[in-house]
Amino acid sequence: MAERLFAEHGVIAVSNRQISEAAGQGNNAAVGYHFGTKTDLVLAIVRKRAERMAELRDRMLEETGDSTEVRDWVACLVRPAAEHLAELGSPTWYGRFGAQVMSDPVLRELMIDETFGPSLERTIDGLNRCLPDLPLPVRIERGEMARLLLVHTLAERERALADGTLAARSSWQTHANGVIDAITGLWLAPITPGQ
Repeated sequence: MAERLFAEHGVIAVSNRQISEAAGQGNNAAVGYHFGTKTDLVLAIVRKRAERMAELRDRMLEETGDSTEVRDWVACLVRPAAEHLAELGSPTWYGRFGAQVMSDPVLRELMIDETFGPSLERTIDGLNRCLPDLPLPVRIERGEMARLLLVHTLAERERALADGTLAARSSWQTHANGVIDAITGLWLAPITPGQ
């Protein structure tokens, strides 16, 4: 219930009382009792979802092996999130929840820390091996752009499905294909001379 409320209204705008009421709890302190602070609740949601996405990524990494193709490593970044959202059925809220959390300066860092595990590290290492000549400042900048693109396109597709409006792609699988195409193009784009 908290994931949905945070997704629809923003983390700061939702009180523990609203979460308790939405969960059918008469005791407004129930959220605090079970999770601690609101930050602890956010982290519990992130951990729950990150665990499954890491499992999906681990499977993909086995298939990817030692690929030298940027697209293969980008797929290891994108597909686990899209597959997990597809597994959850419709409606889902985690994509929008993630966008809300990544927009908060404090929670953003906590979410990155919680989701950065061995499978994500291996994926980023594989991607970096494919781009040895990319200068570090460009690599950092494009990594931030790729993260924004992934987080917000997942949230927008999720929103379209929840609202019953037309989504650009027919499935999470084909949506992932489009995001992989875009992020691969971002990583392989030319660099303006003199930078």
